[in-house]
Amino acid sequence: MWKLKIAEGNDPYLFTTNNFVGRQVWEFDPDAGTPEERQEVENARQNFLERKKEGFRTTCDSLMRIQLIRENGIDVSSIPPARLGENENVNYEAVITATRKAVRLIRAIQAKDGHWATEHAGPLFFTPPLIIILYISGAIDTHLTKEHKKEMKRFIYNHQSEDGGWGFHIEGHSTMFVTVLSYISLRLLGEEKDDENVALTRARKWILDHGGATHLPSWGKLYLSVLGVYEWEGCNPIPPEFWIFPEALPFHPAKMWCYCRTAYMPMSYLYGRKFHGPITDLVLQLRQEIYLTPYDEINWNKQRHTCCKEDLYYPHSIIQDLLWDGLHYLSEPLFKYWPFTKLREIALKRTIELTRYNAEESRYITMASIEKGFQMMCWWAENPDGDEFKRHLARVPDYLWLAEDGMKSQTFGSQLWITAFATQAIIASNMPDEYGDSLKKANYYLKESQIKQNPTGDFSKMCRQFSKGAWTFSDQDHGWPVSDCTGEALKCLLLLSQMPDEISGENANKQRLYDAVNFLLYVQSPTTGGFAVWEPPIPQPYLQMLNPSEMFADIVVEREHVECTTSVMQALIAFKRLHPGHREKEIDNSVAKAVCYLENTQWKDGSWYGYWGICFIYGTFFSLGGLESARKTYNNCKAVRKGVKFLLSTQNEEGGWGESYKSCPSEVYTPLPGKRTNIVQTSWAMLGLMSAGQAERDPEPLHKAAKILINAQMDNGDFPQENMTGASMRNCMLHYPLYRNIFPLLALAEYRKRFWAK
Repeated sequence: MWKLKIAEGNDPYLFTTNNFVGRQVWEFDPDAGTPEERQEVENARQNFLERKKEGFRTTCDSLMRIQLIRENGIDVSSIPPARLGENENVNYEAVITATRKAVRLIRAIQAKDGHWATEHAGPLFFTPPLIIILYISGAIDTHLTKEHKKEMKRFIYNHQSEDGGWGFHIEGHSTMFVTVLSYISLRLLGEEKDDENVALTRARKWILDHGGATHLPSWGKLYLSVLGVYEWEGCNPIPPEFWIFPEALPFHPAKMWCYCRTAYMPMSYLYGRKFHGPITDLVLQLRQEIYLTPYDEINWNKQRHTCCKEDLYYPHSIIQDLLWDGLHYLSEPLFKYWPFTKLREIALKRTIELTRYNAEESRYITMASIEKGFQMMCWWAENPDGDEFKRHLARVPDYLWLAEDGMKSQTFGSQLWITAFATQAIIASNMPDEYGDSLKKANYYLKESQIKQNPTGDFSKMCRQFSKGAWTFSDQDHGWPVSDCTGEALKCLLLLSQMPDEISGENANKQRLYDAVNFLLYVQSPTTGGFAVWEPPIPQPYLQMLNPSEMFADIVVEREHVECTTSVMQALIAFKRLHPGHREKEIDNSVAKAVCYLENTQWKDGSWYGYWGICFIYGTFFSLGGLESARKTYNNCKAVRKGVKFLLSTQNEEGGWGESYKSCPSEVYTPLPGKRTNIVQTSWAMLGLMSAGQAERDPEPLHKAAKILINAQMDNGDFPQENMTGASMRNCMLHYPLYRNIFPLLALAEYRKRFWAK
C-alpha cells in the first residue's frame, strides 16, 4: 500500500536548508494497510471512474485524505450536515454547522509538519519527459518500482480521450504533443503495441490521422530528438551562444521570464550538443510507429515549422520564421568549423555553469517539472556518472504525486500557497474551540519555509535576483521567491501575531517580516504599479513577439498580474497597521500605485482577467478584495461598482457561479456548459461581492449562494470536487483539489461575519 511520507529524506544525494520541512513523497510498502484500508483505496479509484462518466476528470485527491484523516484521528462525521429545504432560508445554525464541519475536515488533512499536502497537477505533458530521461539513463528500472510503473500507466490510460488522443490538460481536447508523448511513455513503461492493446491502437491511429509526429510543436520535437525518435535537423535552432551575449542587449535571455529562461537554458545545451540517447530496439520500433513516411525518407528540414492545428495556440509570425531560418541556414552551419566550434564550446560551458547554479540553488528540485526534465537530460549528456545527475534522481520523488487516478508528475508542489489560504480560512472561522494545534503547526511551517538568504555568490551574474525574505510556492528548499505567496504568508503571520501564544505559537521574528516587505516592494513595477510574480517586470512587452512556443502565451518576459497585486497590497496594508515604522511612506506610495493598476486593468464588462485561476471570476474576486483593503468602496469607486455588476450578471439561476476553463485561452467570459455551478467559483464570487459591500446593499444574491454551499457539503465536511479552477500561461490549466475545502470555508466564515457578527 502506498504511504505519504512527510518531511523525510534519507538519500545521500539529498541536501536541505530546513530539515526537509514541507517535503512530501509517496512510497510503496507492500506490507502496509489492512484489508479494509486497501478496499477504501480501491473504492476511491472506482469513484474516479464513475465521476469520469459524469464529465469530471479531476481527482478528489482521496488517497492523501484517507491516510491523513486516519492518522490525525479528528472526528469529521459525528455532526450531521445542515440541510436547507427548497423554501427554507439560510439560518445561523446552518451556517455554524457547515463552518464547523469544514474546519474539522481541513484540520484532519493537515500534515504533521504543519503544511497541507495536496496534488498540484492537471497538465498531461509533465510526466512523459521524466519517463523519457529515466529510460535514456536506465533509471526507469532502478528508480521506478513495478508499482510506480503500474500507477503511471494507470494515470495515462485514465486520461485518454474518447477519440484516442490526450489533451494538453485533463479537461482539454486531444493534441499531437501530449498524444505522442503519452503513447511513447506507455511503450517505454513496457506496454506492447499489438491488437490486444486497444488504447495504444486508438492512440496510434489518432497520431497518424493527424499527420504523424512530424506535426509536433517545437517542444515535442526536442523531446523526441533527445530520445532518438526525431532528428535535430527538424528542430528550429536554440543556440547556446545567446547565454554569452552582453546582458545590455534587450533580448538577452537573462531578461526572460524565469520559467522560460530556466527551461530554454538546458534546452539550448541539448540543442548545442545535438544529444540523443541510445538507439535501442524500442527506439527503432517507435520510429516506425508514429510517422506516415518511413523514418529514413523524412525531409527533416521541412518539418521545422510544421505544427498540428490542434496544438497551435500561439502561431509564429513571419518575422519569427525568418529568424529561425536565418539561424538554421546561416549561423548553425558555421559552428561546424573553427573558430566557431570554439565559440560553441564556450557557450556550452557557460550554459552548463548556469544550469548547475540553478540546480544547486534549488537543492536540485529546479524551478518546475519542465526544467527538471530538461536539466536531467542535460546532466546525463554532460556527465552520466556525475553527482549532478544522482542529485537530480534523488529529487524525482518530490515531483511524483499519487491520487486515485494514478501517479503523475506535479508542477513542483503548492505547499506554501495552499497552507497560507488554509490557515487564513481556519482563522476566519473564528472558532477557537475547533483550532486544536492546527495554527501552531501552520505557524511553524510558515516560519520554517521563508527564504532566509539571497542566492549564493554574485547571483546577478547567474541570472538570478533578490529573494531574501520571500516565500516560494512550495517549500524553502525550492528557493524561487513568489510575490503573492509572500503576500499571503505575511498576512498569515500578521494574523497569528495577534492571537494568544497558546493558540498560534511563538510569533515570527520582526526582522523576518521586514525582509518580506523589502522583497514585496522590490517586485513592483515602477511604471504600472502592478506586482509581478518572481522578479520585477520587464517593460518590454514587444519581446513577447519572440515567443518560441506554439502552445503558451505571455512566457517571454515577467509581467504584472492582478492576483499578485492584490495579495501584496493587502499584506502591505496589514503590515503597516501593525508595524508603522518600517518604510511607511514607500508602502503608502506602493499601495496607491497598486490601486491605479487595478483600476487601469479592469475590463469593459467590469471583470478582471485572472492569470492564475479560472478566470474572470478569479481575477474579479482578488481585485475587489484588494480595492476593499485600500478603502475603495461601492460608493467611492467606479471600478468596484463595475466589478459588482459583472459578478451579479454572471450568477446563474440557482444562485451559483461556474466558469469554463475556455475563458482563459479565449479571453472571453465563458460559463460552464448548462450554466452549472462550481462550488469554488461560487465561493470566489461571494467573497468578491462581500468585499464590495453587497451584504449591506442587497443580500439576496449572497443568501442564494450560501445556501448552495451549505447544501453541497458532504457528511464528512468535504465539498464535491468539480472542474479544475487553476490556470497559467493562458492555455495551461491546473488542478487544486484543496480549493474545494478552503474557499467555501472562507466564504461561509465571511458570510457569517457579515450577517451574524454578534
